[in-house]
Amino acid sequence: MTTKFLFRILGLALFCAVAVGGGLGVATAQSVAVMVNGEPITNFDIEQRSKLDRLSRASRTRQQVLDELIDEKVKIREGKKYGVSPSDSDIESSFSTMSSRMRMSPDQMTKMLSAQGIRPETLKSKIKAEMVWASLVRGRFKDSLLVGEKDIQAQLGAKGGDEPATTESFEYQLRPVVLIVSRGSDSSALEARRKEAESLRSRVQSCADADRIFKALPNTAIRSTVVKTSADLPQALREILDKTPVGQMTAPEATKQGIEMVALCSRKPTTADTPKKREIRDKLFAEKFQAKSKEYLREVRNAAMIEVR
Repeated sequence: MTTKFLFRILGLALFCAVAVGGGLGVATAQSVAVMVNGEPITNFDIEQRSKLDRLSRASRTRQQVLDELIDEKVKIREGKKYGVSPSDSDIESSFSTMSSRMRMSPDQMTKMLSAQGIRPETLKSKIKAEMVWASLVRGRFKDSLLVGEKDIQAQLGAKGGDEPATTESFEYQLRPVVLIVSRGSDSSALEARRKEAESLRSRVQSCADADRIFKALPNTAIRSTVVKTSADLPQALREILDKTPVGQMTAPEATKQGIEMVALCSRKPTTADTPKKREIRDKLFAEKFQAKSKEYLREVRNAAMIEVR
């Protein structure tokens, strides 16, 4: 959830101007605006977070930005009380994930932020606070955040969710296969491997067949068995798998790696969430999480020593 939220903040960054004008003098920028439990928030911190806001064309007042920074200070402090402190590698990993979703490397992300006059630590400190807080809320209030089956059934009933398409769920055992095509190959090479895949696909009547055929084939990889439920898969893929006979393979598709297919080893009914139930469960959990998060934050902030300079 944290990564998704932060990515939304930065998602429009490439549409913003490369340069952000102006800047505070050193003395002014480093002057303390607020002390939170003995830790300073400087005017420079506020200016940095405001610049980060502008990447998403957000418009917040200085006080709103300051309130967010105060919240982050009390979140970090509360985390330390319970031994919740993400490592540097955890934060770097989250930063890297955000970068890749924006089709950048971490270095490119850092350069993009620097071009806007933003230190990468400004974003990383935000990441850290959200990671700490998510772990705290989930850990301390996990029982009250549970979503019961009654709640889900009530929502299904209210939305007319009794039709078979929303109440049936399957567990799939899958063996992904890739016929590798080197990057930079022309379309004829891709088409040749597609035809090869179609020919081999017709010979597969079980996952044992797939294992035997594709393990012996050069420049081909057959993955270990993957187990997924209906709720784990996008609708388009579920529809394909539901139409594929057990033991056979899905139609070849071109990907970055080459030509890919999936051998369907088994498909059996399961009591796991259907896609609709998973959607409702996630929605109800998010609502509970947000409510508990606001209540908890209000408590720790009221107990904090906040001194405005």
